[in-house]
Amino acid sequence: MKNKKTFVTVFFLLTVFLQAFSQEKMLNLNKPQREKWFSNLGFGMFIHWSMDVQLGTIISHSMVGASDDYLKRYIDDLPKTFNPTNFKPEQWAKAAKLAGMKYVVFTTKHHNGFCMFNTKTTTFSIANTPYKKDITQMVVDAFRKEGIAIGLYFSPDDFYFLHKQGTLISRERPEALASHNPELNSYAKKQMTELMTNYGKIDIVFLDGLDQFGKTELAKVCWKINPDVVVTRGAIQTPEQVIPDKPIKAPWEACYTLGQAWQFQPTNENYKSGNEAIKKLIEIRAKGGNLLLNFGPDAEGNFPPEQLAILNEISLWNFINQEALENTVACPVIKEGTNWFLKNEKDNSLYVFLTESNWKYKERKTIQLKSLKANSNAKILLLGHNGKVLEYITKANPEPTIISKGDEGIEISVMNAQRIYDGSNWPNPLVVKLDNVEFKN
Repeated sequence: MKNKKTFVTVFFLLTVFLQAFSQEKMLNLNKPQREKWFSNLGFGMFIHWSMDVQLGTIISHSMVGASDDYLKRYIDDLPKTFNPTNFKPEQWAKAAKLAGMKYVVFTTKHHNGFCMFNTKTTTFSIANTPYKKDITQMVVDAFRKEGIAIGLYFSPDDFYFLHKQGTLISRERPEALASHNPELNSYAKKQMTELMTNYGKIDIVFLDGLDQFGKTELAKVCWKINPDVVVTRGAIQTPEQVIPDKPIKAPWEACYTLGQAWQFQPTNENYKSGNEAIKKLIEIRAKGGNLLLNFGPDAEGNFPPEQLAILNEISLWNFINQEALENTVACPVIKEGTNWFLKNEKDNSLYVFLTESNWKYKERKTIQLKSLKANSNAKILLLGHNGKVLEYITKANPEPTIISKGDEGIEISVMNAQRIYDGSNWPNPLVVKLDNVEFKN
């Protein structure tokens, strides 16, 4: 009996995987021009947040396998104490904009089923907490005001619904999935309809969960209400915590946590440095993808200072180099050595991201780029710097130059000449702009 049960479970999971693979290939009704628009956004802010942030636990998943007592207190007690009075979405939106982020994706409902929006489908929502305000509306209004595209995360998986239904909370049983649970399917569609109709025009929808068929059904709801919406997860490839080895020809998006967790955890966290995040952004863009980088408010709604500090470093780098990420697309050659390439699709300017580490202030380096050829009018510019002045050293010549052109490619000479931090410890990539150069055939 045990072997038979194991076989059924394995067969079901294999079926779900194969269905997900074929469904993902078949059911993408995103308009091509809207997918191109999405790809041009390049960089987005993911925000994971739910009422169980009060526990400092993994978002939602502690409900799987939990005792009845745990579930009762999770469902009945936690909403009564969720009151994030310090939440200021305007601060988040302004910080995202300064960092060069062009879109936001906010978790309206994670797998636990708690709705961070006003809904008529359930009382398990933000409306029935001391806070009461519609957090989703607040996020949408704040980011829309800053000109940032609006994306909503939604999961058809719903542990609260399963528990109330009397269905064992799990992630691998058929009855836990909307595609095999008609009541859950209808419930999720009603919530998706609310989200697509109550918050103005939604630009992007991210459908999470294990059930690809369930996500496809929800995607159809989204496309029917707004044919211009771009469905990311559920319709295009969205690798999580990994960057593909090679570029993906179709639009794609890499989803990364800033630390290890999706939701804020005050004691169980290990954050990436700003340098790591910047280098991931460069690699992902050079491979033609978008980076959706995750942040999370704490239980009071604060922007955790550790997260804000890292985002501030990204903002500083973007302030210097934002030109290299505007209207740029992947190149035929994406990388040479530690140097990554992007080109401006309007004027064919080439941007070279020099990611070599330990490049000190005032230090000049020579970089050979064998994959490029230049004509007599070739020009070079170090983004953020005028190439004329090195602070306190009047006789210095900080101008970047192309020092050789030939069959072996080009050779450039670049000085780290802009004073960014006190001392010489600004660790982040320099970016040079090259005109009248092209890749060898």
